[in-house]
Amino acid sequence: MTPDPNETADTTTEADESNVTGTDDIDPVTLEVLRNQLESVAEEMGQTLIRGAYSPNIKERRDCSTALFDAEGRMIAQAEHIPVHLGAMPAAVDAVLEYDPQPGDVFILNDPFRGGTHLPDVTMVSPIAPGVDVEADGDGADGDESDIVGYAVSRAHHADVGGMTPGSMPAGAQEIYQEGLRLPPTRIVEDGEPREEVRSLVLANVRNPGERRADLRAQQAANERAEERLAALFDEHGRETVLEGFDAVIDYSRERIEDEIRKLPDGTYEATDVLEGDGVTDEDVEITVAVTIDGETIDVDFAGTDGQLDGNLNAPLAVAKSAVYFVVRCITDPEIPPNHGCYKPVDVRAPAGTLLNPESPAAVVGGNVETSQRVTDVVFTAFAEAAPDRVPAQGQGTMNNLTIGARDGSFTYYETIGGGFGARADRDGMDGVQVGMTNTLNTPVESLETEYPLRVERYALRPDSGGRGRQRGGLGLERTVTVEQPATVSLLTERRRHAPEGVAGGESGATGENLIDGKEVAAKTTVDVAAGTTVTVRTPGGGGHGDPDERDADALEADRAAGKTTDSDGEGDEE
Repeated sequence: MTPDPNETADTTTEADESNVTGTDDIDPVTLEVLRNQLESVAEEMGQTLIRGAYSPNIKERRDCSTALFDAEGRMIAQAEHIPVHLGAMPAAVDAVLEYDPQPGDVFILNDPFRGGTHLPDVTMVSPIAPGVDVEADGDGADGDESDIVGYAVSRAHHADVGGMTPGSMPAGAQEIYQEGLRLPPTRIVEDGEPREEVRSLVLANVRNPGERRADLRAQQAANERAEERLAALFDEHGRETVLEGFDAVIDYSRERIEDEIRKLPDGTYEATDVLEGDGVTDEDVEITVAVTIDGETIDVDFAGTDGQLDGNLNAPLAVAKSAVYFVVRCITDPEIPPNHGCYKPVDVRAPAGTLLNPESPAAVVGGNVETSQRVTDVVFTAFAEAAPDRVPAQGQGTMNNLTIGARDGSFTYYETIGGGFGARADRDGMDGVQVGMTNTLNTPVESLETEYPLRVERYALRPDSGGRGRQRGGLGLERTVTVEQPATVSLLTERRRHAPEGVAGGESGATGENLIDGKEVAAKTTVDVAAGTTVTVRTPGGGGHGDPDERDADALEADRAAGKTTDSDGEGDEE
């Protein structure tokens, strides 16, 4: 799971908490009980989705997220899943609200310009109306919009949604039409009745339709679980108490986050970082941010960021917001309940027609997975002056997206590969973990080799890849896979040219590298390969923190003994 770079930060004191009791309409004990129960609803949704899914991408890697929203479209509770999914979910609910949702409806969408992030992330949004029997007479007459008390939302990365390459993650896409089937908010269930023509339309445009069908059913089951659990809470506490609890948990989180922001020094903090090309050209793409802290609010402005790209690293504004929200959560008290209240004091802007607010029909599949990582890096850098002890050195800064699939649709494998986490002021970075905007597990070797015509040749840490420092950066990974039948390989990766930087005198981590049959290929590549081809991904290490000469001698010896470095002084070079 993605580690929290602020896990040792000071948390709110009892004196602080006494001033943030949520609302006067609900007592603190009931508030705490309801908060935990609402969060458990989101968690149970996630468990239902993972257990019911068919594809390894969801059931093994857990590339999915679930959340509970109120009738106004405000997030009430979320499962601790994928940051880039969760921060962007409110845009999906807002988009569905424009379509007059009714009890018994279920909406499906993935359009990045109508509430989605990128096309493989398919979202289901279900109105929650406990006690309304929409099937009583078949026409939904028993319920109306006023019966809706909230929305259940699930988002899952489907291993294929059509498009120009298997896996729907093409490196060279220049318009969204090449990336797959594009779905605006569409009823896949209406008045409790499945719309089979919509489901058939979706399945006719994807590879592995049987796998897609099962994963969609798992998402629907997850949403149904939310309604069941919320109905049980109504029975336990009473409808009005639970609805008051919605407002109370949001107010509680907002007050807590505002209190945290007030502790940061006012001012404007700026930073710039780059992406290594867009899959069409190799020219650096600049992301610029100005973060203004003013009392209890934070304004994040991406004016000055490069314009919309020809390639597919464009990121919808909802993705940029997700990255910003993640950083704000990391530099404040991690115990604050994550919901709409956490985001309310934070304003995020980017000019239309730019990298972080593109206009249709821009290609965006890489923006969700790679640009989001760089936004995280640049916003952390901007906050470093305001909260230096809470900002780590740069982590690997990429998801290392590897997609392998057959053009006949017989299989599609997708993986994000972990790497080095940046060192922190008081401890080393972690080795071989997911960093930033992703929070997936890896696909176990046993599952990968059982489900796909692939064979794992090597899966190991990269010695010497973590940046040296008083605290060492985390190590990257090396994964080598042999493809046992003709297939298409797509790679969307970063930090192959610009290394993750250290802080406070710490050295940079190692850059990553992609190899096909031992020959280095570009960071963003799509290529057809023959049976027997090997694909190797070497992921970046994390930056170090502090002067390397100040590293404890025992820590140096422990690194050498564990094989993390090849010399006792920590200066070994990776082969």
